[in-house]
Amino acid sequence: MRELAQQLRRRSPGRTACTALLLMVALMTFATSRPSRADQAGISFWLPGTFGSLAATPGQPGWALATMYMHTSVNAGGDVAASRAIRLGNTTTNLTVDLNAKLRARVDLIGVAPSYTFAEPVFGGQLALSMLAFVANTQDRIDALLTGALGPIGFSRSRSISDSLFSYGDLYPQATLKWNHGVHNTMVYGMANLPVGDYEPNRLTNIGLGHWSVDGGFGYTYFDQKAGNEFSFVTGLTYNFKNPDLQYKNGIDWHLDWGASKFLSKQIHVGLVGYAYQQLTADSGSGATLGDFESRVFAVGPQIGYLFPVGNMQGYLNLKGYGEFGARHRPEGFNVWLTFAISPSAAQHVAAKPVIRK
Repeated sequence: MRELAQQLRRRSPGRTACTALLLMVALMTFATSRPSRADQAGISFWLPGTFGSLAATPGQPGWALATMYMHTSVNAGGDVAASRAIRLGNTTTNLTVDLNAKLRARVDLIGVAPSYTFAEPVFGGQLALSMLAFVANTQDRIDALLTGALGPIGFSRSRSISDSLFSYGDLYPQATLKWNHGVHNTMVYGMANLPVGDYEPNRLTNIGLGHWSVDGGFGYTYFDQKAGNEFSFVTGLTYNFKNPDLQYKNGIDWHLDWGASKFLSKQIHVGLVGYAYQQLTADSGSGATLGDFESRVFAVGPQIGYLFPVGNMQGYLNLKGYGEFGARHRPEGFNVWLTFAISPSAAQHVAAKPVIRK
């Protein structure tokens, strides 16, 4: 962009005003597209698709471990158009600028989440605590084309930048409290983002968010084991604290994860999953040069799950995929999740109960 500005100064008599406008447009575009500006790029603390089928059903007391692999491929396009009348002496010359920028991002993520479920009831429900940690490999590329005209003089300039990073992310502690009433299961949860991941404000690619966040919400699962029908949803709100490096604060976010499935046997179930994400309030702070920048996205896709014994434990394998649509101020594409969880089985706890002899 600096080279473009220098080129225009040589060609245009209104070099001061023209250069200022072009630099402003360029800065706005790259602030929109760069993943390092995590908030502006529509990257949220909440990762849509985190919850799915059977989300609110209570588990068995004891230690459990969930591992997750996620692959996502997204694209984001931005068309920024500016038309400005620049007064040069006693004449008016129209400067028209069209900027087309495309972001392509690929992410492979591996997460590990140990958890502990308490045997003693808390408020009549089942309390569980967990901590998610992950590493990720991400690749980002931005292709931008700037075209325009200053009066009769036309110009065009293209530029591409790319970056990649393999590193560690933030930590995500979570607490859930679940209740069971026959086929109806309910849940409340709370979680937070501890910004300890790899983050540099001036880098194109980042894995850490660079700011604190808290999130809480409610979940419900309908599970009729006899009929084999299941439906779940989890909805919540995210409050984001200011990113001190960017002086940028995300607005309040709303999200909804859902899953519906049919058990073909006691071990296998198939169905659909989906999510909706909508930012409710505007971004703020001195770094919020793009205004409200409220983001949203929707997705739907298939899933399959498999339950099986692992020694005296219970294993669960789930594969689900999402195709995104309706994105605004946020990358859009597809993502695939493969989750393997191992937890205490119901048979293990039955066998552990003492036999009372009369």
